[in-house]
Amino acid sequence: MPIFSVKHTTVYRYRQPVSFGEHRLMFRPRDSFDQRLLDHALSVDPEPQEVRWIHDVFGNCVAVIDFKGSANELLFATDIRLDHTPQHAPDFRIDEAALNYPFSYDPDEAADLAQTMERHHLDDGDEVGKWARQFVSAAGHTETGKLLMTLCYAIHESFVYSRRIETGTQPPLMTLHLRKGTCRDFALFMMEAVRSLGFAARFVTGYVYVPSRDSDAIRGGGSTHAWCQVYLPGAGWIEFDPTNGIVGNRDLIRVAVARHPRQAIPLSGSYSGSASSFVGMTVEVKVAKEIDGNKN
Repeated sequence: MPIFSVKHTTVYRYRQPVSFGEHRLMFRPRDSFDQRLLDHALSVDPEPQEVRWIHDVFGNCVAVIDFKGSANELLFATDIRLDHTPQHAPDFRIDEAALNYPFSYDPDEAADLAQTMERHHLDDGDEVGKWARQFVSAAGHTETGKLLMTLCYAIHESFVYSRRIETGTQPPLMTLHLRKGTCRDFALFMMEAVRSLGFAARFVTGYVYVPSRDSDAIRGGGSTHAWCQVYLPGAGWIEFDPTNGIVGNRDLIRVAVARHPRQAIPLSGSYSGSASSFVGMTVEVKVAKEIDGNKN
C-alpha cells in the first residue's frame, strides 16, 4: 500500500515587525483504518511561546500557537508521512434498507446527523434542490449509490474549475449560476445538493495526490484540496470529490471534517498592526507517493 509524504509551507510577510495573536493550525491528518499517520513535524518561525494541541468539536487535531515578541515574517512548515489504503467505488456496502432512494436514517443516527442534514444557505427558489432532483428517477426506483455517484460526476463534468485568490467559499447558488468555482465551492455545492435530497453531508479539507505534479520541485498551493462526505447506513461516511470526479478515498488525504467550510480553515490567526503592514503570503505544497519505501 502506498505511503504519502506531504510538505506544506505557509509564509506571511509584513513591511515592518508586527506582533502576532493566537494562531490555529489544522495539518495533522485524521488517523483511521484507511490512513495511518507515521510521522509528523511542525516548524514555526519566529519560535512560538507555546504550542498546544486540542481536539475540536468534530474530533479534528488542532495546534493552538501563541507568540511573544514581533517579526516581519511568520512561517509555518509541516512535514507529514502516512500509510494510505485506497478504497475504490463502488466497493462500499450499504444497508439493504438504504440501497434505494429515498430512505430514512435510523432514528438514533438521525438525531446525531441532524445538523449535517440541514441546508445552510438560502435558496428561496430551491434551485439547488431542483438541480439535484434531476438525477432522481421519475419511476421512483433510484439506486442510492448510483444517484450520488452520478451527481458527483455531473459537477465534475459540467462545472469548470477556476482558482480564486479571495478567501472563503462562494454560496452554492452562485456556484450553480456561474457553473464554475474552486474545490471548496464544489464541495459545498454538492453538500447542499445532497442535503436537499435528505442526505447527511459534511465538508472535508486535506490534500490530493496528483501524479503529474509528483516531482522534486515544490509547487505553490497545487495540492491543498477540499471535498465532501455523505453518510450512508452500513457504509458510513463515504468520500465524494466532485472536483476530480473521485468516489472513495483514492489519492485523498483527510485532515479535518466539519459541518461547514468555515469550521475547517487550515490556518487562521491575527496580528497587531495596520492593514497596510501586510505585504502578502505564499503557500507551497508538495504531495508525493512512496511505494516500498521509494518515491514514485
